Amino acid sequence: MNVGYARTSTADQVAGMESQIEELKRVGCEKIYSEHVSSVADREQLKAALDFVREGDTFVVTKLDRLARTIADVLLIAEHLNKKTVSLRIVNLGIDTNTPTGKLMLTMLGGVAQFEREIMLERQREGILKAKREGKYKGRKPISNEIRAKVLEVGRDKNITKKTLAKQLGISIKSIYNILNSACSAGVP
Repeated sequence: MNVGYARTSTADQVAGMESQIEELKRVGCEKIYSEHVSSVADREQLKAALDFVREGDTFVVTKLDRLARTIADVLLIAEHLNKKTVSLRIVNLGIDTNTPTGKLMLTMLGGVAQFEREIMLERQREGILKAKREGKYKGRKPISNEIRAKVLEVGRDKNITKKTLAKQLGISIKSIYNILNSACSAGVP
């Protein structure tokens, strides 16, 4: 079975949604999931479609950007589909992972994405080294003992959320959890 997925970022993009659905029907999709949501938001219909597909099905999107924001996200979705023995078809690119050429093309896209990421990280490291040599790089300011104490005092209180506490203290939620976890590791109740 061909299962289609269509997405637009806003409900105002009615024409875009209609053209995607028409294209998905034209290429033989028997079931189509669609939603008006940003690619970074929680995409319930995408989750439903990925849960629905079964071995031997083909998951179809009209364009790569309708499926995911980054190649890394596409590769995660493709890996999930592969584990279910479901092929991925991206109509406008002519990619179909049911064919050896389609698998190669998707792998090449993944390789290019990985290469770009490694180049970006290399440039970042070089920039940090240069800034350190010039005395401009100080790193992240450490969290004060006063804030740590406040996190330990209030952090386990069920009446305040971690998000609210983080906002009040001007630190990230991840920092809240890091402080609490390191306290637990050290045996602090």
